[in-house]
Amino acid sequence: MSFWEKLFPFARRVPAAKNPQSALERIRAGKPDNSAERAIAQAAKAAEDVLRQRPYDVQILGALAMVDQKIAEMQTGEGKTLAAVLAAFAMVQAFGAVHLLTANDYLASRDAAWMGPVYQRLGLKVAALTQKMSQAERQEAYQADVLYATANEVGFDYLRDGLALRPVERVSGKFVSCLIDEADSILIDEARIPLVIAGGAEPLADVVHRLAAFTPQLQFGRDFTFDDYQRNVLLTQEGAARIEQSIGCPNLYAHQHNRVLEAAVNAIHAQTLLRRDVDYLVRDNAIELVDEFKGRVAQNRRWPAPLQTAIEAKEGVPLRKQGRVLGQITLQSLINMYPVRCGMTGTAATQADEFRKVYGLEVVVIPTNRPAIRRDHSDVRFQSKWEKEQALVEEIARFAKTNRPILVGTGSVAESERLSALVAARSIPHQVLNARQDEAEAHIIAAAGERGAVTISTNMAGRGTDIVLGPGVAELGGLYVIGTNRHESRRIDNQLRGRAGRQGDPGDSRFFVSYEDDLMQRYKLGADRDVEHLQRVVEGQNLDARTLLWKYEGVTEGHRREFREWRDGVLDGDVPPREKRLILEKIDEAWSDYLAQVTALREGMHWVSWAGKNPLNEYLLTVTELSDGLYGWVEKEVERRMEDPDVEEEPLFDRGSTWVYLVDDQTWGSMSLRAFRGLMRLLGMKPVT
Repeated sequence: MSFWEKLFPFARRVPAAKNPQSALERIRAGKPDNSAERAIAQAAKAAEDVLRQRPYDVQILGALAMVDQKIAEMQTGEGKTLAAVLAAFAMVQAFGAVHLLTANDYLASRDAAWMGPVYQRLGLKVAALTQKMSQAERQEAYQADVLYATANEVGFDYLRDGLALRPVERVSGKFVSCLIDEADSILIDEARIPLVIAGGAEPLADVVHRLAAFTPQLQFGRDFTFDDYQRNVLLTQEGAARIEQSIGCPNLYAHQHNRVLEAAVNAIHAQTLLRRDVDYLVRDNAIELVDEFKGRVAQNRRWPAPLQTAIEAKEGVPLRKQGRVLGQITLQSLINMYPVRCGMTGTAATQADEFRKVYGLEVVVIPTNRPAIRRDHSDVRFQSKWEKEQALVEEIARFAKTNRPILVGTGSVAESERLSALVAARSIPHQVLNARQDEAEAHIIAAAGERGAVTISTNMAGRGTDIVLGPGVAELGGLYVIGTNRHESRRIDNQLRGRAGRQGDPGDSRFFVSYEDDLMQRYKLGADRDVEHLQRVVEGQNLDARTLLWKYEGVTEGHRREFREWRDGVLDGDVPPREKRLILEKIDEAWSDYLAQVTALREGMHWVSWAGKNPLNEYLLTVTELSDGLYGWVEKEVERRMEDPDVEEEPLFDRGSTWVYLVDDQTWGSMSLRAFRGLMRLLGMKPVT
């Protein structure tokens, strides 16, 4: 029994064939053998009647895998959208409802409208949930048999429901089953990202602005250094003294100045490690994060509060409210609320171990409908970025003369625009697709397979896109995909390669890399080292990090479920309305305090190592004590307010106006961990990992 089966003993399974090929043959012969096969056969017939499109065998195989609660790896252009319909109908028949979680609002609306007539033929109600919908529209959408939505929107609704003061304010209903499109993105790339609902306070602007003005004067080596992977800022003694003098702080490392130390380290981080037009854009007088995996603006996402504020001060834009966290949940925890889960994506096999270990989900590689004939060439390596870019321009110019379409995948907005300038200097017509042109994405991608098309893109063109070849392009060799950087994950590279060669089309892919690229520099990769071996090592390290994070988060996730059940019981119970509101307000106040204490505790747990204790054990014990104390505190506060007339007019917990956002993954480690590593290094001790 897997970890998740032990954690979710109520999870159910649809009867599925042990031999999918035999199941396929029975479905094709009109002799389905169980409820899942009958449902898929019925949905396939409806799709053929409504869309005039007979599902491919591989689409049925993909549906069978998903109905068996697995991840189906289906290549681009193989018809995942229709395969999802076949699986979704079977899941509704078995469980009553399904949430089909997709990449963005556009796809949720498109797929619900596109496949809506098929569901209607099957007697089901389908809806799409999007960001701008009203409360009433959301409530109606959640009543559908099949709901298309982003995981973020479902999570934000769940958090908002957790602050409802009346039952009628809730919208989201029950979590029954989910089918996840782009499963590797949601379950791996974004799994650690917390969704947050907050309300309240302004940042400490004065110190932040003074630090933003002073930190450019600090020097690397003298005042601060980086860790081996350039993810953490480490202050030197001289650097700490300079900062103390500049802002009038007597001792950065004194307990009462923790927030100043945090602001100082984040100011240096913002100045030195985060780059405009690479990690973020400045648009409409605000900071917009760029999703490193997708190459597009990460909607509604922020960095952890102190770093977000430091970036805003660095760029001179208004400081946004950070506020008091009222509730949060990671996407990993959100998905695990569904007792029945499955998914599909074009790239899952390289992360099969992680899907199995973390989620208890097996990966099934579905064959392509037609044999794949794309040629994936070996990397071309260069000593410097300058040499690489010159060779790239020559390669683009050479193939542009043949009218063969070219897609160039770059690592950042800045790189895409720099390469565009070099190509323009050679008078080569081309299109640029990056986070600045996200609204034109569909138009640019639609033309990327035409004769003579040259498209320079970030990772936006590497996921969720289907580039169709224009007339005569197959005879020219199909789409030529060029990557300008290797990513830490093989999946991201494979996504880019997968833009070429859809449905048996010809195509080629090749990566141009240099020893000055970020990946090579970060891991000191030399000519004698294999890139894919390095990627496998890094993938293993990232899995270890996510596994460790879950050990810390697992206990708080359990407390969140317990507290939410308690709150929902009060909300739905027969408590008198005046009294009910008081209890709910006190529960919300207690939970917000708990989250603040847990965050501070987690960032400070590495200090426990000074006493030779195990940080994880100490954390689990302390967090459990915090949770146990909440219930008694709420009961006492409610009794005090109900019995003492002198405090009756005391203001209730002020949540202020609330808003929702995502916190970007803190891959560089917490402030306390960074500071602790710096101190240990200064003392000549081995840093804690």
